[in-house]
Amino acid sequence: MRGEAVSKPRVLIVDDNAMNIAIAQFVLLAAKFEVDTAADGAQAIQKAASFRPDLILMDIQMPGKDGLEVTRELKADPATRHICIVAFTAFAMQGDEARMRAAGCDGYLSKPIDVKQFGSQVLACLAASRTPRAV
Repeated sequence: MRGEAVSKPRVLIVDDNAMNIAIAQFVLLAAKFEVDTAADGAQAIQKAASFRPDLILMDIQMPGKDGLEVTRELKADPATRHICIVAFTAFAMQGDEARMRAAGCDGYLSKPIDVKQFGSQVLACLAASRTPRAV
C-alpha cells in the first residue's frame, strides 16, 4: 500500500455545544475520518470554503444563523452546493424532517449519537448523497 494515497472522508461538525462536538469528533477520528469543527453559522460557512468537506453535520438550533439558514446559504453557492449536509439535531418533531430537506439538508441524524453506530451512519449518509437519484 505504500505510495497509495487513500483519501479519508472529510467531515465538518457544526454545533454550538462543545460537548456534542467533542464526542462526534472523537468517534469520527477513531473511524478514520478527517474532521474539522465550527461553533456557529459564520464559522461553518468559512470552514466549508477552506476545509472543503465531503459532508457537514449541521446542528439546526444555533444562536445567530440557525443551521437551516446556513444550509440554504451553502446550497445556494456554486462552490459549496455539492457538499452533503446532514441535519444533526435533537430537534425532531413531526414535520421537521420535511423543513430540513426543504432547506437543502440531504439527510438527518439525531442526537444524542450512538457511538457504536455513528461512524457507519455518517458513511451511509455520504454514500447516499453520492448515489444518483432517479428523476
